[in-house]
Amino acid sequence: MAVVGILGMTHDEEMQKKYNFPLSRLEKLIEEFKPDVICGEVHPSSWELYLQTGEPLGILRETQNEYPQLIFPLCREKGITFVPVNWFEEDVFAEGPFDQYDPEMKAKLEKELQSWNDKKLSAWNEGKIPFNSFEYDSITNEMYDWLHSVNPNVQNIVWNARHNIMAARVKNAAKKYSDKRILCIHGADHNYWYYQSLKAEEGIELVYPLK
Repeated sequence: MAVVGILGMTHDEEMQKKYNFPLSRLEKLIEEFKPDVICGEVHPSSWELYLQTGEPLGILRETQNEYPQLIFPLCREKGITFVPVNWFEEDVFAEGPFDQYDPEMKAKLEKELQSWNDKKLSAWNEGKIPFNSFEYDSITNEMYDWLHSVNPNVQNIVWNARHNIMAARVKNAAKKYSDKRILCIHGADHNYWYYQSLKAEEGIELVYPLK
């Protein structure tokens, strides 16, 4: 049975400083988990580009900094297998959730989204690892349910379809590396979806939060 850990983080370097989650802490958490495999929020084509050319930022320069700065080198150093699990299609990710609305309504919705983000961040320290708690995840889930009610067409693509594919890639990795320790690293807003998708999956012993 594969042991699968979920580890969410913030990609923003200023927020990493503010919320006590620098890359040094991420590195320590990875080393404590001792993964054989890391499933990362990297597009498979961006991973192939990195392997072939050394370009670390991805096909759209979308790969987050923690990968070239820490995770890719750490995988090389420790012999950890890296599995890219992100998904997007450039031509259907251009529309924002509020673009269909007039300027006045768009401004109102953007203000409401900021309130949701403030509420979510108020739970940043509920667990032993910043952003990794069921309290944080519950608010995050509510926020994305609200975004879906505002524009289901966009959210069904950029969030729901994306997550179904990402979770499927993690499940495939768990089948391929069925006796290994697998650590999923991604933005913390993905935690709740990963947990809901993997908690009852046969062949997976899920670890969340990591501590």
